[in-house]
Amino acid sequence: MNLNYVVEKELSNLLTVSIEEASNEQIYHALLKYVQQQTKKCTTKAAQKKIYYISSEFLIGKMLSNNLINLGLYKAVNNVLAAYNRSLSAIEEVEPEPSLGNGGLGRLAACFLDSIASLDIPGVGVSLNYHYGLFRQKFSNNLQSEQPNPWMEEQSWLRKTDTCYDVKFANFTAKSRLCEIDIVGYDSVRVNKLCLFDIETVNENIVKDGIQFDKTDIEKNLTLFLYPDDSDEAGHLLRIFQQYFMVSNAVSLIFDDMKANGWDLRDLAQHAVVQINDTHPTLVIPELIRRLMENGIKIDEAIEIVKKVVAYTNHTILAEALEKWPHRYLEKVVPHLMDIIDYLDRDIKAKYPNQGVDVIDDSGRVHMAHIAIHYSFSVNGVAALHTEILKNSELKHFSQIYPSRFNNKTNGITFRRWLLETNPELASYLEGLIGPEFKRNAMHLKQLLVHHTDNNVLNKLMEIKAVKKKQFIDFARNNFGVELNPEAIFDVQIKRIHEYKRQQMNALYIVHKYLEVKAGNYPKRPLTFIFGGKAAPAYIIAKDIIHMILCLQELINNDPVVSKHLQVLFVENYNVTVAEKLIPAADVSEQISLASKEASGTGNMKFMLNGAVTLGTMDGANVEIAGLVGPRNIYTFGKDSDVIIDLYATGGYKSSEYYNNNEIIKRAVDFIVSPEMLKVGTESKLRELHHELISKDWFMTLIDFVEYVKAKDQVFIDYEQRERWAKMCLVNIGSSGFFSSDRTIAEYDRDIWKINQQ
Repeated sequence: MNLNYVVEKELSNLLTVSIEEASNEQIYHALLKYVQQQTKKCTTKAAQKKIYYISSEFLIGKMLSNNLINLGLYKAVNNVLAAYNRSLSAIEEVEPEPSLGNGGLGRLAACFLDSIASLDIPGVGVSLNYHYGLFRQKFSNNLQSEQPNPWMEEQSWLRKTDTCYDVKFANFTAKSRLCEIDIVGYDSVRVNKLCLFDIETVNENIVKDGIQFDKTDIEKNLTLFLYPDDSDEAGHLLRIFQQYFMVSNAVSLIFDDMKANGWDLRDLAQHAVVQINDTHPTLVIPELIRRLMENGIKIDEAIEIVKKVVAYTNHTILAEALEKWPHRYLEKVVPHLMDIIDYLDRDIKAKYPNQGVDVIDDSGRVHMAHIAIHYSFSVNGVAALHTEILKNSELKHFSQIYPSRFNNKTNGITFRRWLLETNPELASYLEGLIGPEFKRNAMHLKQLLVHHTDNNVLNKLMEIKAVKKKQFIDFARNNFGVELNPEAIFDVQIKRIHEYKRQQMNALYIVHKYLEVKAGNYPKRPLTFIFGGKAAPAYIIAKDIIHMILCLQELINNDPVVSKHLQVLFVENYNVTVAEKLIPAADVSEQISLASKEASGTGNMKFMLNGAVTLGTMDGANVEIAGLVGPRNIYTFGKDSDVIIDLYATGGYKSSEYYNNNEIIKRAVDFIVSPEMLKVGTESKLRELHHELISKDWFMTLIDFVEYVKAKDQVFIDYEQRERWAKMCLVNIGSSGFFSSDRTIAEYDRDIWKINQQ
């Protein structure tokens, strides 16, 4: 039977009015019900072993189109709606985006769930059901402010269950409730679950004045926000409450599965793998040990069982991101775990004299990463360079103890979402050119490379890019009230705001170009610089960087001469929805982190897949991108990781020396506190950033600035060689298949989980 006919009939049955007369909201809710009905028809075979992927974030984005694609219904639904002059993209605008993540960590976890289901691997994601997410970013007076970001609705993908667990804390016992979201695999019968735990005593009304609330009232605030402000003791304690709540529920879920199948807990490793995504879920290790002991297993045997169950993914070498909780904080929240944690500490101290690998250091801080490394069977980095830095530098003492435990799993993205959904024009053209196989196996994108001298193909790729730019221009006009130039080069840096990602270096380049334009040196083509990302509420310098960029935006966009040549757009409240509009429109992908500091990056992969050219340091997965596309199809600059690591070790970098000895640097930095900037900005914040760059600059903005200017200028010059640029875009698209999360998850399963090898 014709699928279009079936979809039209089902949709009509679910609506109380005709498709033509229905509102976008009515059609959205009808499609939601239809997808849920189709999902129920998928059957999942019984599993002897399951992956439990625990992460504080799952940035899943809107789900309608992704589910339609995975169920094979996207084209039919699109056809039916188009026949009634209705737009699926307009219907999607109705759908709220779940506030369950912040950046790359959460988006990666979401990609992994998609690929786990698509590869028919039994598994669940485990996290918390944050009511307000991280926060909704608001700009006012060129400053970031934070507001709650509610997303839950009565009719949604989120489903309450009857599963509840008791979670014991020091002074009270919380009753959790499990909420589920179905995760549908692509072209697969597999439907896994994202398990989000909530506490029904949560009270959204306690939030006042932005995102302020009483952080001590745990029973009312436990699942309100992702990463609540931890600038004080109450914030630290709340994060521990959240982390334990997450892992305690995860263990209950695992033990329920074991019991339901009649399996002995001593055989836990035969039936469960717990992958902890960064250090946030590390308390699952002592909690598993405790619960095994409650079931009659002695501590040493319980430890050995757990060491065969838990695997740890490290996402950072930044010391501040490797959590270290004061012993006394843990005692206040989870005293019932402390005998076990102390036992683990004594165990390690007895085995290894090196204090650098202790569980509890001499300041009484419990190192979450150390627990995760010692008491797991696998420790993986997320890009080739990152893993080598972990093994040879940051975690060298551990890799010497456990050389076979360390391994690399380069990150990936759900290329179907970031191509089929976000860029259907490109996906359709590729299918006509190289066939449909790339939808299942991204490595088939390599077939595009044989067309690198075909001008018809090159011209078509540029036409598609122009279409996507026009679509983003419309989106920006409707959502941000700005009018972007379709003839401009779109230079894009979208990621959370952090000094090591060096948005401040990009901003200094904009200052440099502004001053050049003011001097009458105009670029060959207009340049549009687009930013997106949030700064943590307590991260003062990151918020100062946002302030600088917003001041430049106001200054440049309101200048009648400069605005003809330069534009700046800082996207407010950047999220997955914005990324899906912006990434296909980008010409230049800014990946300019300080070498050795970015574990991987995944935005770089999404840009590459959509035909943007990378301008970046040899950091994270940029190294692997460079290896795949070759030096003629990427722009790299800056000191390499070895040099940077040595400078940190020796204290050899002094930003003041760069500032005082280079006029280009000094001119750009001093402009931060120029009369022009002070007129549109807050003086204290601009002076704070100016002082930081000259006196400290911990992430070495100035060390690479001159080389960055040279490389970026070359990018804009080369853009005018349209045939060459088109070839670069083609090579990037054709080489991007390696970065599919399907490949990443297949490697996790082959080397770590061994589930589909049962």
